[in-house]
Amino acid sequence: MAFDGIFLRHIINEISPCVIGARVEKIHQPSREELVIHLRSKSGAYKLFLCIRASGPRIHIINSTPENPASPPMFCMLMRKKLTNSLLSGIRQSGLDRVVYFDFDAVNEIGDRVTLTLSVEIMAKHSNIMLTDEKSRIVDALKRVDFSRSEVRQILPGFPYTPPPAQDKLDLLNAGTDDIISRVKAYEAKAVSSALLNSVQGLSPLICREIAYRCGEDIAVCDMNKVYETKLSEEIEKLRSTCESCGGKPFVLKDESGVPTDFSFTEIGQYSGRLTSEKKESFSQMLEEFYSEKDRAERTRQKGHDLIKFLHNAVERTSKKLDLQRIELEKCADREQLRISAELINANLYRLEKGSLYYDLENYYDNNNIIRIKADPSLSPAGNAQKYFKLYRKAKTAEQMLTELISKGEEELSYLDSVSDALDRAVTQSDIDEIKQELIISGYLKDKSKGKRKQSKPSPPLKYMTSDGFTVLVGRNNLQNDRLTFRTANKNDMWLHTQKIHGSHVIIQSDNREISDEAIVEAAEIAAYHSRANSAKLVPVDYTYVKNLKKPPASPPGKVIYHVYYSVNVTPDKNKIENMAVK
Repeated sequence: MAFDGIFLRHIINEISPCVIGARVEKIHQPSREELVIHLRSKSGAYKLFLCIRASGPRIHIINSTPENPASPPMFCMLMRKKLTNSLLSGIRQSGLDRVVYFDFDAVNEIGDRVTLTLSVEIMAKHSNIMLTDEKSRIVDALKRVDFSRSEVRQILPGFPYTPPPAQDKLDLLNAGTDDIISRVKAYEAKAVSSALLNSVQGLSPLICREIAYRCGEDIAVCDMNKVYETKLSEEIEKLRSTCESCGGKPFVLKDESGVPTDFSFTEIGQYSGRLTSEKKESFSQMLEEFYSEKDRAERTRQKGHDLIKFLHNAVERTSKKLDLQRIELEKCADREQLRISAELINANLYRLEKGSLYYDLENYYDNNNIIRIKADPSLSPAGNAQKYFKLYRKAKTAEQMLTELISKGEEELSYLDSVSDALDRAVTQSDIDEIKQELIISGYLKDKSKGKRKQSKPSPPLKYMTSDGFTVLVGRNNLQNDRLTFRTANKNDMWLHTQKIHGSHVIIQSDNREISDEAIVEAAEIAAYHSRANSAKLVPVDYTYVKNLKKPPASPPGKVIYHVYYSVNVTPDKNKIENMAVK
């Protein structure tokens, strides 16, 4: 992603007027790589979001509030102790490097005023957040780095803070254009974009490619002529001007289906015809929208790590067992040949002798063609016939048992897959707790809590409103699907579910009205969105009245059967569905 030094400079320029001079009210740590600082100033309340996740490290202001864990981590408790009620007095960036320093005017344990600095380093997998005191000693860090992890730079409480090692690159704000061009020319064998990336601090690969694109094309440095060099100088000057004035605008790149793929502080033209640039109101808004779904999935993965691991192992174990059972079932396929062999031996006992290794007999089941049947020389012909009859009965019994076991195994695998799907779409801790409770009820997990931890209150079903005023309810997991379908819903309400695809139960509440076709289509889009097929096109969705549903005896949560139904094919639209949501 294009979160480079210049983009960071724009972010700081945007958030500084809002948060500098603000007082710290609260601090939360939604996950082990995120920190939210609640600030209040004369202009209002703001939530400063700091993220050091390798896949998307960043700094910006957020409007939504991520769910917090039941008990705050140790680093969060330390931040609360040190920074609550302090004033954010300044924000500094180290050149165009991706390191930002937040200075806080705080009070220590004995009442003296001190300056504490929160250092945020945005460097992919090496990103970190550190609190340092007025003597630049590390108080603590979100990621501690000892000698076993790095011999160059240790990040531990009590150690002096040292900035990340400087790169051998030119600072765009201080270096002249001629100096930059000269440095680029030193990389003769590289492409212009690659040479820029290696020469200038604060530029992402996306911006380097865009500069080369605006010059004509991304040619090799050794192929540059005077015209190309002049264009390159002009683009560098424009970039410097944008950087100095923070005159860039937030742009997000989207593919043909509208999915965000990248972002920048300038309009990107290098993907003409493949990706489109869309301008946003603010950098913070753009980043929050861009990462919202990725953050939700990552928080769920962290909070439900044990459940995800358990389900993965359960699915793998069940799949292996099914494979072995299917192999055994294939071995039973020739059981009829065992019966035929036994019958043919019985029919020819009068002419068979003990001690033969095989019998060549006319097969009256196959136009009297000769068939060779293996025999046990230690047994009489009658004994061999009984042996084949015994093998036949054993194969027949095994086939019946294996068929039943495979059917149950496939049903179990489907159920575990549905639980995994619900866990993938879980948003809050209560969603995860309810899925865990479902697995306990189903016998997959043991209840080890015994009152040790207060259970989260189950979340209510998701609620939507169709364009013509019908309320649509969506179950969050299998337990809630059962409650919604068989307790909450009226028999004249409409039930919807993706066809042969795991997803949520969806109910259109009729309220004694005739449910419109438009409401059914919109509810079907909601059902497709809350399923495994949420990114697919033309998803088949079944719908029927609740009175047509039945719950099979001893079936797992979320399982229903129905025979009277209709189907509709829809394509879920995320923006449309989010606009229908009732907060």
